[in-house]
Amino acid sequence: MTAKGRLYGIGVGPGDPELLTLKALRLLRAAPVVAYQSATDKESIARAIAAQYLTGNQIEVSYHLPRALEPEKAESIYDKEVEPIAQHLAAGRDVAVLCEGDPFFYGSFMYVFTRLSEHYQTEVVPGVSSLMACPVALGVPFTYYNDILTVLPAPMPAEQLTTQLLTTDAAAIMKLGRHFTKVRDVLHQLGLASRALYIERATTARQRIIPLDEVNPAEVPYFAMIVIPTKNRL
Repeated sequence: MTAKGRLYGIGVGPGDPELLTLKALRLLRAAPVVAYQSATDKESIARAIAAQYLTGNQIEVSYHLPRALEPEKAESIYDKEVEPIAQHLAAGRDVAVLCEGDPFFYGSFMYVFTRLSEHYQTEVVPGVSSLMACPVALGVPFTYYNDILTVLPAPMPAEQLTTQLLTTDAAAIMKLGRHFTKVRDVLHQLGLASRALYIERATTARQRIIPLDEVNPAEVPYFAMIVIPTKNRL
């Protein structure tokens, strides 16, 4: 009987290829199969980050996990999309699944993990997340001492955003995209707009830092964040 392959979830960081960890690089280069999430009509961001480290002799598997779906609809689609990865593992080939940022922090690898980790030996390699990269790129300390940091997905309703922002010292609002206008309006209503810092595609060659009220809502990408650093200073 053929031994099963091993599944690796590899965080490749927010965009700068030099932010891969040494462990991620070692496992990536050793894997005979490399898989990555990709929109059907776009290049995989995760693959682009790791491209210079691929050996050229690896089997590549692309899969697509649509984001804008209700959980009930997404489940069967996700089940089908991970099948090619499972087939390689069943045939005894190790698979390194690339994931932007960190695999377990809003990472696409989580959906692979929940479907395959019970059947195949799995190792997850942490990555530098955008939550860490954005404040550094902006040049602002996020929190001091006992400050509370809250991470908020922009798609959540304005009322929930308001409630959460009223009870925290610092915040990161992620996945902005088409939700930017709603978030900006909430920040103005709460008097937080003056502290809010906008950044998109942090650490990449396309990184942009723009004053909040100068951002064009029609051009905000999914990989954009608003950072609200603590007002405390120590």
